[in-house]
Amino acid sequence: MTAHRTTAASAWTLSLAAAAILMITMGARQSLGLFVLPLGVTTGLGIEKISFALAVGQFVWGASQPLFGALADHYGSGRALVAGGLLLAAGLALTPLVNGEATLILSLGLLAAAGAGAGSFSILIGATASRLPPQRRAFASGFINAGGSFGQFVFAPLTQGLIAAFGWVHSMLTLALLSLLTLPLAWPLRRTAPHAPTVVTGGAAGDGTAPASLGMRDQLRQAFADRSYWCLHAGFFTCGFHIAFLVTHLPGEVNLCGLSAGVSATALAIIGLANVAGSLGAGALAQRYRMKWLLVWMYASRALIVALYLLAPKTALTFYVFAAALGVTWLATVPPTAGLVGKLFGTRYLATLFGMTLLSHQVGGFFGAWLGGIALARFGNFDWMWYADIALAAAAALVNLPIREAPVLRPALATA
Repeated sequence: MTAHRTTAASAWTLSLAAAAILMITMGARQSLGLFVLPLGVTTGLGIEKISFALAVGQFVWGASQPLFGALADHYGSGRALVAGGLLLAAGLALTPLVNGEATLILSLGLLAAAGAGAGSFSILIGATASRLPPQRRAFASGFINAGGSFGQFVFAPLTQGLIAAFGWVHSMLTLALLSLLTLPLAWPLRRTAPHAPTVVTGGAAGDGTAPASLGMRDQLRQAFADRSYWCLHAGFFTCGFHIAFLVTHLPGEVNLCGLSAGVSATALAIIGLANVAGSLGAGALAQRYRMKWLLVWMYASRALIVALYLLAPKTALTFYVFAAALGVTWLATVPPTAGLVGKLFGTRYLATLFGMTLLSHQVGGFFGAWLGGIALARFGNFDWMWYADIALAAAAALVNLPIREAPVLRPALATA
């Protein structure tokens, strides 16, 4: 009984620390769209240049995760998280000093994005999943994911309030200071648990089994030869496109509709709050139902929600209802996607393998942020981006259908 209580307490400590780190890194990162208009006024950079810098940040955030994931798998998660916190703080603190597109790419596109990536999903979920019993993993992923959504709920109105009261420079410096709180929070996650020969991930059906002797290179080769892994990448590409477009350009869409900046901040906060429930629900449902069906319905619902938004009158209430409906699935795709990766290949290299899917997510994010700026500059609105969003969401729902929810075994093991 004592051992059980210790395990339960340790599980909550790990999950709470990881969720708190993600709350800060995602809260700061998902609020950057609120700086687009004031940055443009202060620096004289046009929407295309600012969008490109933030698009680079979307890609770097994804590209950094398998790299920091490999570092975490090799040397422990603590070092990766501390490095990430320092990079994020440095990138945000340098942003008020930018004098052109190159320096904006350096501060927000490279330093801050890499730092946020080091303190994001793949490292945090990998650090906890390998140290939790199988039945706790899916819910822990949802709980950690909810921390990121709660960060958006807290940071969006906080950031907009600071911008309105003290200007964007002081607001950005405040985010830099807050990001340093990730350093002490990394302490409970500093150790890496030993990996048993057989690992099982929580899910609806089946176990993920992988030999501990399988090296990272062989594991990556095995993963990239698997069709289901590529289907997850394709669906996650669409998720990244969708989220980056909205995070970067929702304030611009609100402005085009003649509404105040407070409406966009409130809408972003509502998205975050709704996704707290969505993430927790996705983590719980992933323990009872097939995770690929959760992904299918989430992506299909996004296509429908965006289509309904286009038909609705553009009032503040419309944006709030749109945000609430969209927020339920906003980052709720993460628990079933991470769960499927763990089910297919085990948890030994989960930080690296899930980090690769997040790279695909952020390739989509690059195009979502960048093309949104181009659309606004060329056409004066985001209409074509909304149409592309609907088409990609529908395609993502379809591409998840052939995913196979069963562990991938090496041929030698299958015939043993």
